[in-house]
Amino acid sequence: MDLKGVQQAVDMWIQNHGVRYFNELTNMAQLTEEVGEVARIIARRYGEQSEKKSDKNKDLGEELADVIFVAVCLANQTGVDLQKAFEKKIAEKTQRDHKRHHNNPKLKS
Repeated sequence: MDLKGVQQAVDMWIQNHGVRYFNELTNMAQLTEEVGEVARIIARRYGEQSEKKSDKNKDLGEELADVIFVAVCLANQTGVDLQKAFEKKIAEKTQRDHKRHHNNPKLKS
């Protein structure tokens, strides 16, 4: 599924199960909350913080999917075409960063 399909799938879910989109500010708060849940897993599982027993069963993939879902909601309700925006971003990053990353001594193995 491409990003256009993802946006359509989220919109169909909202129409069939979600009643309506939460307003943009509510979705921004939800996005922040979901990113925080991802950060907690990363900090405890891969960082230096100890992982609590209650965190051991948290699914990083599920939490990342929550971030994507809310970001797609925001894109849908603000008229952003994520397919077009992502393709533009990849092209910009490719042109801007290719040599920079290849020439970065910190990234050499």
